[in-house]
Amino acid sequence: MSSLNQLKAPRGATKVRKRVGRGQASGLGKTAGRGGKGQKARSGNMHFEGFEGGQMPLQRRLPKFGFQNHFRLEYEEVNVTDLARLPAGSVVDTAALKGVGLVRGRGDGVVVLGKGELAGAYTVRVDRISAGAREVVEKAGGKVDLLPRRRTMGEKQKAEKAEKKAKAKS
Repeated sequence: MSSLNQLKAPRGATKVRKRVGRGQASGLGKTAGRGGKGQKARSGNMHFEGFEGGQMPLQRRLPKFGFQNHFRLEYEEVNVTDLARLPAGSVVDTAALKGVGLVRGRGDGVVVLGKGELAGAYTVRVDRISAGAREVVEKAGGKVDLLPRRRTMGEKQKAEKAEKKAKAKS
C-alpha cells in the first residue's frame, strides 16, 4: 500500500505544454504553429466569448427582458408574534428590533405584518404596518406611530426643482 506522499498521476494524465515560438528546433518556431499570414495568424482574433464565426451571437439574437427599479425601497419584515421577544410596554423601533435580532438593518426600513397575536401593549414606531397588524397592536392596547416616508431619489429631485422655481419667482 502506498502513502499519500508517493501518489503519482496515471500514465497519459499529464501532457507536456507546447512552448511555441522558441526557435526552429522546437518544431513550433517562426510562425508558432499558426501557419503563414491571414486572419488566424494575427493576434486578437476570434478569442472573445460568444463569437460564432461571424453569425449573430446568441446573446444578441435573444430579446432583452426584465426591469430593475433603482428607486425601489426594500423593507425588512417582522410579524406581530415576533414582537413578543421584546418586553411588554416597550417601544418597538428599528434599533430595538435590531438589538433582539429580528432585523439586520440592511433594508430601507421595517414593515410589521399581522401574522399572530399579541399579549402585551407596545408602541410601534416603524416605516410601514399592515392593516391587520395595526388592528392586532391596537386591540392589545398598543399604539402605532408611522415614521415619515423616505423620499426616493426621483422625489428629492422633483422637490429641488420646485424649490429652485419658487426662488426664481420671488
